[in-house]
Parts: sequence; C-alpha cells; structure tokens
Amino acid sequence: MAVRAAEPPSVEPARPPARRRRAAWLTRLDAPLAPYYLVLGSTVALVVIGLVMVLSSSSVQSLQETHLTSSYAYFGKQALFAGLGLPLAWVASRLPVRWWQRSAWLLLAGSAGLLALVPVMGDSVNGNQNWISFGGFTVQPSEAAKFAFLVWAATVLVRKQQLLHSLSHVLIPVVPVAVLLLGLVLAGRDLGTAMILMGIVLGVLFVAGAPLRVFGITGGAAVIVVAALVRISPNRMDRVSAWLGIGPADYTSTNWQPLQGAYALATGGWWGLGLGASKQKWFWLPEAHNDFIFAIIGEELGLPGTLAVLALFGLLGVGLLRLVTVSPDLFVKIATGGVLLWVLGQAVVNIGAVLGLLPVIGVPLPLVSSGGSALVMTMIALGMVLGFARRAPGARQALDARSGVVRRSLAVLPRRAAAATRHRAAYRGGRVNGSTR
Repeated sequence: MAVRAAEPPSVEPARPPARRRRAAWLTRLDAPLAPYYLVLGSTVALVVIGLVMVLSSSSVQSLQETHLTSSYAYFGKQALFAGLGLPLAWVASRLPVRWWQRSAWLLLAGSAGLLALVPVMGDSVNGNQNWISFGGFTVQPSEAAKFAFLVWAATVLVRKQQLLHSLSHVLIPVVPVAVLLLGLVLAGRDLGTAMILMGIVLGVLFVAGAPLRVFGITGGAAVIVVAALVRISPNRMDRVSAWLGIGPADYTSTNWQPLQGAYALATGGWWGLGLGASKQKWFWLPEAHNDFIFAIIGEELGLPGTLAVLALFGLLGVGLLRLVTVSPDLFVKIATGGVLLWVLGQAVVNIGAVLGLLPVIGVPLPLVSSGGSALVMTMIALGMVLGFARRAPGARQALDARSGVVRRSLAVLPRRAAAATRHRAAYRGGRVNGSTR
C-alpha cells in the first residue's frame, strides 16, 4: 500500500529586500512620534547648516563693512537670533491649542499694526521698504504677519466649520483680512512676501475643505493682481523679462545676480570647492548670505550639499504633511497646513530662483538664509507645530513610555556603578569570585 507523502507546509514567498525596506519605512512613518522627530530633526539640521553657511558666505562682506576688524558681523547677528528663537520655539511647543485660539485676534492686530508703521517709518533696502529699526536691530513685520494670519485663519475657520460649504462663509472674513494684509505688505513694495502670503491663504482654505470653486476665484484674482503689479513696476518687469529671455540681456544689472548664482553652482561642480572656499562671495554675487545662499552651498559643498538641503526640506514636508493627515483637530490641520505652505513654498521659490527655474523675487531660504525676523518667526511656527505633534494620537503615550525607559536606565546606573566598585575592591583585596589569589 502506497503511503502518500505529507505535503510541506505552504510558505509565503519572501518579499524582495527593496520592498521590505520600503515597508519598514512606511511602518516608521506610521509611528505616533514620526511627525515630531521629522520636524524636530530637520529643523535643527537646517538651522545648523544655515549658521555655518551664513558664516562662510558673509565673512568677506563683514570684513568690508567693519573695515577689516571682524568677519563675524552677520554670523554674530544670525547666531543671536537663533539663540533667541530656540527658547521661543520651546515655549511655543508647550502652549496648548486653546491658547493659540484665544490669542489669534491679538496676534493679528499686533502684526497689522506693525505693518501699518512700515510705510511711515520703515527702512528701504534694495527698493523694498519693509523693515523697521529698533535700536541696533531691524525687524520685518511681514514675517510676523504670515504667522499671525495662519493662526487667526485657523481659529476663524474652525468656528465656522459647519458652514464651510457656503461660499460666503469661506471667503468672509478670511479673504478680506488677507487682502488688507496684502495691501500693507505691498505698500512696502515687497511682492515676494505678498506672494508667499497668498500661498498661505490658499493653503489654509484648502486644508479647511473649502469648495474647489473658491480656489478658481481666489487663484485667478491673485494671478491678475500679480501680473498687474509686475507690469506697472519697471524693476519687476525687467526681472521677469530677464527670466523669460525677452529682449537684450543686461548682465550689468538685472541679469547680474542670477548669472553669478549660476557661475557659483557651475564652479562648485560635483563635489564643491570646500567649505569657506567660495569665489563668488568675493563681491561677485549680491546677497550671497541671504537670497542666494543656496548658490554658495552648491559652490562650496557641491551636489551632495545641495541634495542634503533638499532632503532636509523634504523630510520637514513629510513630517508636516503626516501631522495634517493624522491629527483629528481641525485647528491643528489648518495651522500645520499653513506652516507647510509657508516654509516649503518659500523654499521652492528661493531655490527655483537660484536655479533659474523661477524669476528672482527676493525671498530668503527658510531657516538657512541670513535674516533675524524670518528665522525667529519660522522657528516659533515650527515650535507650535512640534507642540501639535507632541499631542497627536498616541504621541503622548509614546513619549511617556520612552521617558520611563530613560528613568529606569538612569536608576540602574548607580547600582551598576556600586557593583563595579565592590568588584574592584574585592579584586584589589585578593578575592575574585570568592577565591583568594
């Protein structure tokens, strides 16, 4: 009688290594603390890179402006503002959502008041009058207006969330207030900041779930306004014409900055000239430590340096987007979406201008470029987001569990140290494991 051999148990085919790695990354992104660590790590890394590159790119200009007495003038101010932004970001991360909602109108009124002072007592730099001097420092009220508006808009839209299907409730009062702030910003002739603020408006409306026809109306109006503002300004028209290649190229004025930025990237090549070895910062590239710092990064650190900056902004965007998707709080979703459009949108505009993909409109690279107001306000906004991430579903329990592990580990250390001390004493006394030498 033939005996039938037992069939081997079915085994699922092993997944390829690449698929396993992809699944592991997706699992890590699903972790409750993933948004928190992505935002925190990328923010810290970008600030550190910014401080290093501001020191490198501004050293020559600092020497010139201080009559060869110091090469740390711009770096010192940037480090000071980074040191100021760090505790403010920590405080912002500890404030509850209810505090932001209660302070929304006060923040909006304060920023609008500062913007109203700019046309009266503002300082003009490179044709833009959007700074106010206080003592030895200058502040840019439009940076505070970005943050104040997204907090206020999130507060208003949350209170009207049951009415967002109505076009009038979506547009009023968010759009009229945005138009007021845009008018105050444009009074200082700062079209770049106004465009970023327009992006924030569209971002908060999108995350709030506004009807799609709202974006057709507001987006179309924004395009018409920007085109009109470009058309009536000879300087803006020359920049757009230079970008489009219309008419003769003037490499002594309008085309000078983008051309020198392209030279910096080309000179750096694949691996860069080395940190501090930039040639374009020697009076060739205007605003090397500010709007065109990405070009200096490419010249000194090469392709790996530029890709590292892009990767960090990508990780920051993933962390912010993940928080928008997992948070059950509509205020958190809208405010985080506004920060996402602000930081990532401004980074795209800045890097696109350096690479020649977009016209030069004069916006800094967030967290990296020199500029105290921009750095402090961006750090406060990201600190607020870190507070949201700490309160995301499951994040508090994960943080408590990790802190518990740390406490247990620290509690074990004294016992281990005491045991090691007794062992050494026994060894010196001639006893090891109960035996005599």
